[in-house]
Amino acid sequence: MHARMPKNFVLEERIERYADAIESAPAAWRGRWARACAPAGGEPFRAVKLDLGCGKGSFLLEMAHREPDVLWLGVDAEPVCVVYAAEAVMRTGARNVLVIPARADQLKDIFAAGELDAVTINFPTPFPRKKQAGGRVTTIDRLLEYRPLLASGARITLRTDSQPFLDFTRGQLVGAGYRLLWESVDVRAEHPDLPATEYETRLGEEGARALGICAMVGPEPAPEQIGQARRAPVSLFEYLPHDLYEGRYIPHGMDYAVTVYRNRRANEARRREARS
Repeated sequence: MHARMPKNFVLEERIERYADAIESAPAAWRGRWARACAPAGGEPFRAVKLDLGCGKGSFLLEMAHREPDVLWLGVDAEPVCVVYAAEAVMRTGARNVLVIPARADQLKDIFAAGELDAVTINFPTPFPRKKQAGGRVTTIDRLLEYRPLLASGARITLRTDSQPFLDFTRGQLVGAGYRLLWESVDVRAEHPDLPATEYETRLGEEGARALGICAMVGPEPAPEQIGQARRAPVSLFEYLPHDLYEGRYIPHGMDYAVTVYRNRRANEARRREARS
């Protein structure tokens, strides 16, 4: 979701203040992240892991705390999120975290082949409408771009509150040649080792559960496999459940469509009743 600029928030001033935690020229370290970011005189980090769409950095920092010998890189395209995450990094004094202002389509310019040992994507904007779909971070084109950047055995883990988005992503993963490892309708209960994000905490207060899917790179996909994924429905409205979330949590961004479809069904039912 797009972050709002807080009142009296001077972006340029904040970026300068927390510049030590922000890497503004990440392409310069392509292929050298683990060694270049290691403490002076120390061993290179044993792994490089990416939090794509890191938000304010709570998940990023918790994972960095748990894995001090891993370099954790938070990427976000929202300047406000970059600043908040960088502020949190400097406040905690974490030495194995950097924040990178970038988009998902720029990763191939930032990382070399096999450089990433994990990619976590927490509650990305689902862009439910067909015309917005190109902005999703889990389209087959994005997933094909991530493939060569992943080390052997590396995992991509997605969490979302949107079942339609998860259903769309599952098909894209399969089409891009990823092997599904697990899927969950309640990540908090089934995978409690994954730290909660600020967004997930708010969702829980609204009665939502975090859904999740985890996959790793499999065999190179065949052209027909890729083609099938590209022909899949793009609008997330095509993935709405038959009951239109009756009595259940409606994912953010889907409220209007669900209301329209419910009204349409109600009108059709009234017309059928009038004809009978």
